[in-house]
Order: sequence, then C-alpha cells, then structure tokens
Amino acid sequence: MSRLWARFAGLFSSKSFIGVDKTGNKYFSRMEEIDGFVKEKRWVKFRREEDPTSIPVEWICWLNGQRKRAPTPEEMIELEARRERVKLNVALLKKEEEEKKARVGTGRKITIGKVDGPDLTSFVRQFPPDSKGGEPEEASEEADKSRAKEHEPEIVSAEPPEPKTTEPSGSGSSFRPGTWQPPS
Repeated sequence: MSRLWARFAGLFSSKSFIGVDKTGNKYFSRMEEIDGFVKEKRWVKFRREEDPTSIPVEWICWLNGQRKRAPTPEEMIELEARRERVKLNVALLKKEEEEKKARVGTGRKITIGKVDGPDLTSFVRQFPPDSKGGEPEEASEEADKSRAKEHEPEIVSAEPPEPKTTEPSGSGSSFRPGTWQPPS
C-alpha cells in the first residue's frame, strides 16, 4: 500500500516541466523506479483535444527516447524555417517541370489499340542454317507466317456483348461457358 501511495504522490511532486511546442502542448518528465531500475518517464499534456498528429517530429523522438535532450526553441525555429524552404523549393521545381513540359510537349506518341512488336525478320536471317540442314530463308518465312497470324486484327461484331451476371445463363444447348462469375 505504501508503494502505491508513494507512486501516487510522486506523480505530483517529482515531475519536471521540459518544454512547450508551437501548438501549446506541454512536455514533462520524471524519474521513476521500476523493478529496481530508475527510468525516466516522459509524457505530453495536450493543449486542446488529444491529437497525436499535432506533436512535432522532434518532440515525438524525445518522447520515445530516441533523443536524450529535448528540442530547444531555437532548434525548432531553425527546423521550421528549413521545412518552409524545402516546400518552396518543391513548388519551384514543380513549376519549372510544368513549364518545360509545356515548351517541349510530352514527346510521346499516343497509340490506341493493339501495338505490334518489333520486326525480327532481319535478326533471324543473320544466323547460320540450323544443324538439320534447313535453309534460314525457309525458317524465317515460317516465322513470318506465324507472326502474321498473331498480329491479325481482331474482328469486332456489330452486336453488343452480353452483360456478365452472377447467375449462370442458359442450360443445355444454350449454355455458354465463361459467362457466369461468382458473386463478389
């Protein structure tokens, strides 16, 4: 019972004020003995509602023990000025990039639909005949024919496609596989 009372009394007597941030949050610490070890406890009292996003990064690092010393007001002013300079530089770079794009253009050719691959005919013809005695011309002609079949344009029908439903469509001879999709 005496330990509990000492701990309760210690909450009010041994805390020390460390600092305040620009939003008005106050930071405190105290030394506390836990299981025979003396450790420093650090906490924040929020000015308004408890909003962890209102705590600056430097104070978060101090609260988590990643910093031994609390940030000074001079350090906070310097870091805030640096952040503002970075924001201005980013805005300037974005503006320059947009101006450059407007002057030069995108430089890319926009194509809609199926795009053909590279023509490999000249590449295939440079190799010597295969060991079976076939002519490279014959092999490349066969490759050309198979490649032409791959790049044939798709035939588009005039009738609109049937909408896919979650229920199977048709039965027996009117059943069409692939039209049913499981409900999501």
